Amino acid sequence: MRKSSIKIASILLLVVFLAAFKLAEEDFTKLISGKLEKFRQMYPVEKAYLHLDKPYYMTGDTLWYKAYLVEGSLHFADSASNLLYVDLIEQRTGKNWTLRHTHMDAGVGNGEIVLADSIPPGAYLIRAYTNWMRNSSEDFFFQKDIFIFDKTGNASAPGTGKVDLQFFPEGGELIAGTSTRIAFKAVNTNGLGQDIRGFVLDQNKDTVASFKSEHLGMGRIPFSPKSGATYSAFLRDQNGTITSYPFPEVKENGYTLLVDNLSNPLKTRIIAYANIPGKSELPVHVVGHSRGIVAFVARGKIGAKGLMMLVPNTDLPDGITHLTLFNSENKPVSERLIFIDHAHKLRIGITPSRNTFRPREKSEIEITVSDTSGKPLEANLSVAVTDAGQIQQQTNDQHILSYLLLSSDIKGFIEQPSYYFDETKAERKIHRDILLMTQGWTRFRWDEVLKDSLQPAERFLEQGITFSGEVTRNNKKPVEKTPLSVYLSNDSLNSFLTAETDELGRFTLYNLIFEDSLRIRVQGMNKKNNQNLTIKVLPFAPPKVSQAKTPYFPLTIDGQLLSEFLKRNAQDQEIARKIRESRERLLQEVTIKAKKEVQRDSRKIYGTPDASIKMTPQLVGGRTSVLDILAGRVAGVQVVGSGMNASVYIRGNRNEPQFVLDGMPVDKDFISSMNVNDVESIDVLKGASAAIFGMGGGNGVISILTKRGNDNYDYSQEIVPGVLASKIAGFHIPKAFYSPAYPANAAQNVAPDYRSTIFWAPMLKTDKNGKVRLQYYNSDAATTVDIRVEALSATGLPGFGKSTYSVN
Repeated sequence: MRKSSIKIASILLLVVFLAAFKLAEEDFTKLISGKLEKFRQMYPVEKAYLHLDKPYYMTGDTLWYKAYLVEGSLHFADSASNLLYVDLIEQRTGKNWTLRHTHMDAGVGNGEIVLADSIPPGAYLIRAYTNWMRNSSEDFFFQKDIFIFDKTGNASAPGTGKVDLQFFPEGGELIAGTSTRIAFKAVNTNGLGQDIRGFVLDQNKDTVASFKSEHLGMGRIPFSPKSGATYSAFLRDQNGTITSYPFPEVKENGYTLLVDNLSNPLKTRIIAYANIPGKSELPVHVVGHSRGIVAFVARGKIGAKGLMMLVPNTDLPDGITHLTLFNSENKPVSERLIFIDHAHKLRIGITPSRNTFRPREKSEIEITVSDTSGKPLEANLSVAVTDAGQIQQQTNDQHILSYLLLSSDIKGFIEQPSYYFDETKAERKIHRDILLMTQGWTRFRWDEVLKDSLQPAERFLEQGITFSGEVTRNNKKPVEKTPLSVYLSNDSLNSFLTAETDELGRFTLYNLIFEDSLRIRVQGMNKKNNQNLTIKVLPFAPPKVSQAKTPYFPLTIDGQLLSEFLKRNAQDQEIARKIRESRERLLQEVTIKAKKEVQRDSRKIYGTPDASIKMTPQLVGGRTSVLDILAGRVAGVQVVGSGMNASVYIRGNRNEPQFVLDGMPVDKDFISSMNVNDVESIDVLKGASAAIFGMGGGNGVISILTKRGNDNYDYSQEIVPGVLASKIAGFHIPKAFYSPAYPANAAQNVAPDYRSTIFWAPMLKTDKNGKVRLQYYNSDAATTVDIRVEALSATGLPGFGKSTYSVN
């Protein structure tokens, strides 16, 4: 991970209630800065984000995604992990239907998920995470709700029941005699914000406050709790029914923190109050940090009327700043989140060559990317082009800007997150501030940060595929460490290596780089009792997801649009099915006469061997070593000794021959330790026949071919003691998005074309002038076309842009 720091902000302090106020002592500043920096270095944060081609799908459809992976503090597009897991979870059952190993290069990657007809329709969760991210709460995985329909458009019915209402005192607690503000949030059974009206009664049933939600079930009220008082909240629904809810408890003693960074865009006002018996003046510190990097540290005293300071926002970075009040014992006693918005982001321009195109006509689009000042930038971007007559873009849906600066740093679901970044919405900043009062910060916990010693992270950074297994002897864990030999192969890779189990019999191979799948063969290398070993794979276990209490319908879709989408999508799938059937049409019986071609064994780089032994049960019976089988069976091959101590010589040579296993050179000890039941044949090459192996074949070659090394071998046929043969999944190979071409002078294809995703380009880059161009052909639909672009610069600036044009 790159190491960076944000300059400690200069602090402008304004004393209102105290005559004395000074900057923090140097030792406390060093303490907090050092603790946060050490914590950040020990547990660096990664953030993942997925850009999807559309918000909903149909069974049989393909979900396309672009993956972004960044360093968590400054959002540099250069995370240490090269493997990103992408999976698809059914919300109703929590079942994991698909897992993709996405290869990340310089923080970007892409892939797709084919939604098979066997996938049940309903609400799903698509997640993205690295192995390193699993050291933290799963709440900080990338998670997005999508919906998969079947051909009938079936969907879950909206839930019904009691609204969930919670209250959140600013700073954390209600302190008797201290005026404060209380934020609230009401959520319905579908998990979405619910507009409400209500009131608060004290223990005498007197009304002390009334409240009404301002945005998506959220709002806040001024409140002055009294000593010894208890309060209850009540909601009144449209039918006049009144429902009671608990209200926060009033604490007699404690601290609270009030913050205002909305009245003055250049400064943040921080007010601290305290009620501690016997204390008239309380020395405190206020610490501000953004994503684990210290922004400022200041010291003052809370008097009878409180303490106020003004902090300039100039040097605070865009995004969430975490404010913490520390008491005289350097313990955190009150917290508050604020959002700093300097509007530092990528500006994305999307310019179609025309405003209107014809069906099946080529569209040409130019995309420009610049920073806030208008300077062109090189950036990595992804583009989704969809038919607005089928796909209804969701209101204020998540995009890379809202995710990196907001959603990724606070716990819990955020409804309509991009609303808080829409510069056309005048009240977005107020509503964003209320949001931060209702959703807590959990990525940095002070009790963990302030520990004297930090434990190493349990999970590691992955730069390739990890393969783990376990070895037991006679159904028990082996007491001593066990040496292993491992043979890896696929169409482009052949590799032999050795490994060793730990005291618990477990072994792991790290950072394997391969695509699609890999054949792996593991066997013990003990000099005796090798056949008593049992080797098994420890499969990757995706993190479990908590089953939704009530599956909800997470989308807003016009009924006519949904009907059009389902009809067109089913039509496209039927056309594709007929095309496949026509390609597979049966011919009448035809007799073809030719010599049978014997398929060449890819494990043999040589021609016909000088001698070959085919394994049979009678030949293997009673033998414990491959070398024992060779003894006396091949002219010119001499075996001296037996078992693990045997030596082999080919006539005319003083040294032992080169041993080869399934085409890979290995040492004799490995061959001697092999289970004879796993051998298919033994080839012997002498003199000129062995010359193909170069200097290594100067003393002849003995080539052992295994049953499991044969591509046609049925792995379910038998279990060989002491040997594990399996396949493991590698990096997903992304498919190319199919976009048909319709030349103007060519005859029109009779098959109708009503793609819902008209074009998908996940791996585009702008040039040094900040520009990139793309071309594609429109479908048959007379419609409005949506273009959505998401982008990230190498320095961590995110951006989002959208545009439309017409087809008629």
